[in-house]
Amino acid sequence: MEGVVVKMMSNEQRQLLRKIDEVSFFLFDTILYLDTHPCDEEALRHYEKYRDIRDRAVDEYTKRFGPLTADQVDVKNKWTWVMTPWPWEVEGC
Repeated sequence: MEGVVVKMMSNEQRQLLRKIDEVSFFLFDTILYLDTHPCDEEALRHYEKYRDIRDRAVDEYTKRFGPLTADQVDVKNKWTWVMTPWPWEVEGC
């Protein structure tokens, strides 16, 4: 692609993104389980615990590397979503 600036993904960024992916997978799996076992208190506790872990990891990622989704954009001063590299502009995804 001509004119595309490629930004290298740091090891820290890659590790944090992997953590978010792993915890997100666990949460999705837990949601599927809870769809059929909605009263399982242990599963509900696990869901809440790992949702908090994911939320903290996403907040950390957003503060350090930019938003992962448009709903994490700070719109107080300007629309910053387009200010960070697009997925195809990051090498090593």
